[in-house]
Amino acid sequence: MDYIRGVTRNQVILFPESVEDYITEDNPVRFIDAFVSSLDLAALGFNRAQPAETGRPAYDPGDLLRLYLYGYLNRVRSSRMLERETKVNLEVMWLLGKLSPDFKTVADFRRDNLAAIKAVCREFTLLCRKLKLFGGELVAIDGSKFKAVNNRRRNFNECTSWIRPTTPSLTRIFHRRVPMHRDCVRRSRL
Repeated sequence: MDYIRGVTRNQVILFPESVEDYITEDNPVRFIDAFVSSLDLAALGFNRAQPAETGRPAYDPGDLLRLYLYGYLNRVRSSRMLERETKVNLEVMWLLGKLSPDFKTVADFRRDNLAAIKAVCREFTLLCRKLKLFGGELVAIDGSKFKAVNNRRRNFNECTSWIRPTTPSLTRIFHRRVPMHRDCVRRSRL
């Protein structure tokens, strides 16, 4: 008996005529596309929301926003990985109309439109609240920032209270029981 084999790479295959046939009706990329299409990007503050009359045409900020939101929903945050997704992922090809911006374009879009992206997140939250997708029973925010200072004066734990008083007595007991300790310490310092 033989193994299950795929078709040869040279064989001509008749795929569906459009990428649309591969994207199901309930696919999240359809929601991303509809959501971004409903936004007024100029009012939200996106750079280049109106195309310039001279120079090389830029990417539509709506397309770059679609790519950014797709990456956010699928945990792809790196600009280089988003660029790769535009070349290998069929959903992203459908979403962007087979556009493939390079990583620098994606990174610059994110950097230049940070306030506008925050406004889009606010709009998304309002839309979800309007559609009653949020229950409103629980709100969790994790924005904790801790400064790590771990020197001897600031290192406190449960053991601190009983170690300091007993340390001299433990040292005396240790030196009585192990006379070779001092020689070992001297050798280790050399």
